[in-house]
Amino acid sequence: MRCVFVVVLLLLAGCGTVPKDTRNACAVFEQRDGLFNSWRRAAYAAEREYGVPVPVLMATIYTESGFQHNARPPRTKLFGFIPWTRVSSAYGYSQALDGTWARYQTETGRWTARRTDFADAIRFIAWYHNQSHQQNGIALNDPYRLYIAYYHGHGGYARGNWSQTAQTGAKRASGMAALYAQQLRGCSS
Repeated sequence: MRCVFVVVLLLLAGCGTVPKDTRNACAVFEQRDGLFNSWRRAAYAAEREYGVPVPVLMATIYTESGFQHNARPPRTKLFGFIPWTRVSSAYGYSQALDGTWARYQTETGRWTARRTDFADAIRFIAWYHNQSHQQNGIALNDPYRLYIAYYHGHGGYARGNWSQTAQTGAKRASGMAALYAQQLRGCSS
């Protein structure tokens, strides 16, 4: 019985921690290459399903949550010091909003998908970017514009009033996508 407990503990040990070197896609995949939870397999499966390159998907997660499974926006302060509500319902690796996540689950039939599960989150991002491609004509390999649409939504992207925050995030995502693409060409599979 003790042996089973130790094995389960070892399997779960790395589940909630951020990979050590999130600026290196190869290192991230090496650190999260479990038998049942392989981030590499999940990323490439999402790419095959929705056509969005893995570097773009990984760069979106890097920019949105820094690979923190339970990331949330900060709380507002009541009277300047009492923690109050959050500015949005964004949550998990993908920082997906409650309503958008629910729409994803409905449209894809993935009712058990969780925002704190990497495979579910990266598939969601691929789905959303593919929606941006279909609705706004954004190329699937254009991390800058895909990120703007991800940040502002499809309607916000179409209106063209992009915030400085979104543009800064888009530059960051675009730079990380280029870096990840270069790294992944040299990774061993």
